[in-house]
Amino acid sequence: MNKFLRLVAILLLTQVSKSWAQLDTLFYGPDTVCVYQPLQLTSRYANQNSYYWGFCSGYLNNTPTGTNMGSGFGFHHPGNIDVVKDATTGNYYGFVVNTSTTEFLRLNFGKNLNSIPTVTNFGNLTRGLPVNPTSLFVVRDTSSGNWFIFVTGGFSAATSTVARIDFGPTLSNPAPNIANFGNLWGSFNYPKGIFVAQDGIDHKWYGYVINRGTNTLVRMEFSYNISNTPAVITNLGNPGGYLNLPTDMAAIYDYGNWYFYVTNAGTSTILRFDIGPTLYPAAIPATDLGNFGFRILVPSSISINKDCGGLYAYVTDSTSNQLVSIRMSTPVGPYYATDYGSLGAPNLPTGVSSIVRDRDQLFAFICNVFDSSLTRISLQQCTNSSIPSYNQVTPPMYYYDTPGTFNIYNVINEGLPNVQVFCRSITVLPKPAAIISPNVNMCLGNIATLWAISTPADSIRWTNIYNADTTYLRRDSMHVWPGYSTIYPVNLYYPHGCIVKDTVSVNIAQVHADAGPDRTITDGAYTTLGGPNSSTYGNISYYWQPYQFMESADTLMTNPTVKPPYDYTYWLTVTELNDGLACTAVDTVVVHVVCGDFVLPNAFSPNSAHSGVNRFGILNNQIAHLNYFRIFDRWGLLVFETHDPTQHWDGNFNGQPAPEGVYVWEADGFCSNGLHVNKKGNVSLLR
Repeated sequence: MNKFLRLVAILLLTQVSKSWAQLDTLFYGPDTVCVYQPLQLTSRYANQNSYYWGFCSGYLNNTPTGTNMGSGFGFHHPGNIDVVKDATTGNYYGFVVNTSTTEFLRLNFGKNLNSIPTVTNFGNLTRGLPVNPTSLFVVRDTSSGNWFIFVTGGFSAATSTVARIDFGPTLSNPAPNIANFGNLWGSFNYPKGIFVAQDGIDHKWYGYVINRGTNTLVRMEFSYNISNTPAVITNLGNPGGYLNLPTDMAAIYDYGNWYFYVTNAGTSTILRFDIGPTLYPAAIPATDLGNFGFRILVPSSISINKDCGGLYAYVTDSTSNQLVSIRMSTPVGPYYATDYGSLGAPNLPTGVSSIVRDRDQLFAFICNVFDSSLTRISLQQCTNSSIPSYNQVTPPMYYYDTPGTFNIYNVINEGLPNVQVFCRSITVLPKPAAIISPNVNMCLGNIATLWAISTPADSIRWTNIYNADTTYLRRDSMHVWPGYSTIYPVNLYYPHGCIVKDTVSVNIAQVHADAGPDRTITDGAYTTLGGPNSSTYGNISYYWQPYQFMESADTLMTNPTVKPPYDYTYWLTVTELNDGLACTAVDTVVVHVVCGDFVLPNAFSPNSAHSGVNRFGILNNQIAHLNYFRIFDRWGLLVFETHDPTQHWDGNFNGQPAPEGVYVWEADGFCSNGLHVNKKGNVSLLR
């Protein structure tokens, strides 16, 4: 069974000396954040062929789910199972050996391990398959690009053999070749586990087999070509004396050293062989890891997997049907066991595959003897990241909405010889308690105090300096007086890298007062003050000061009419009510009055009760000397004359009302500024 992590195998065969610590550098990013904290990841490698980021990927530290897929796959006392991805086709393939019928099966899942596989039964491969096959191991020689599957079988020394199935460059090969090595020098006796890999130091291929019948460990040497028949066989005996009816073996290469893990049915234990930096050690230290608090009863199979800087073993039990996960930070411990019970309804399980990652989903498969069924174990992609995945070099900022531990999965150059894969867990902490200033509504020109208070925070930083007291940028409160609605972000920094980012919006009520432009009018003329009404909400009031020389005494008008006798300044106060705020704005207008002409109305009505229209005369206030002001009827008869600029004609002539009609007037005099003015015009007398 291929119990060696697929990714590790690929990387190891291309560059065995490269450790996982060195691979832990595909991207930069924090290890700990807070809920909703924006998170930016940065790749160390630009200009690659492809990128894939999974931000909430399946993670072996989480609790898996299980599904029994039924018994329609041609199983007959299945002895072992493993699942791999073929880089050539992109399909996932599973391989199973039937112990009772001596058959070799291929399961084709296609490109999705959630699918129901199709089955190819190769039978006994022209009798080359070991009888009563018990275990298998899938390996790819990256130098040649060819796939090989090693199979062990036999219940006794007389029937025990080891074989190699050659698939060539693709596992979809419909007619693979097989070479049965037989029982090399009588070294095999009920073999129950096999592992094959190329050594990173001498570059030779080695295989290891454990014998249930003799409680021994056997090493095979293939020299430099995996297609060779093993030329050297070494019986390593029972290292440490701990082998006792072994049922399976799994291997891992971690930080430059090899480790084998073996399940013992006889003692209900798991043991560890410390192989060391090479696959041909002179001695093999062994450690009995025990039964993990009686969680291990009669173990039947084991896989060892690396995920996000941690190691995880999956162990099946043939009597309790339980699945046990053993988590370890390093191959030598410490160890933490979790019993998942009969997850996926296994029924006398005999084999568990290594973990296979389908991007953001993790899968393992268990074959069951009692009902010949297949169990699928899965750890699905979570839904707690603001974006699930991304396929460019630099992902956008994202966040997690729930506390917990999540998995970031990163692949560059997927499907190519220079593929690199890295995953890392990230801890998301609950958002620490903090008191943040609510959003502020205020009038333009006022000062607001913003605050962000949190006792656990190491430091605080306000990041917008617009109209702010910059001496308080690193304190829990700050004074601001923006000229327009402004957002003030604040960062609160906590231990372990947690950062809370929040904002306070200061909304400014933009009250506008427009008294109109300064203007110049002729002495005696009227002008209207004020600009357009530009209120946002319309709930406004106006107040003009002073009220002198206004045509109306109503100082609350929007646009009053004034006739000042000399230069005069008016100011307008606008008050706007908005969300409980009463905000004001003030503007002024200067009316300049100049004397350079006579100002008279063009009509009047002596019968009117209004004093402003029942007399006709000069309206100027700046006439210093009036030579004459004369009015003539249409026949040229003089009906009114005065030298007093304040005296007006009442519409009578010789004590009698003058008739309606058009009259002609003429005036001559001097302004107070010395300017001579002379003018003629018409006026209509209305009755």
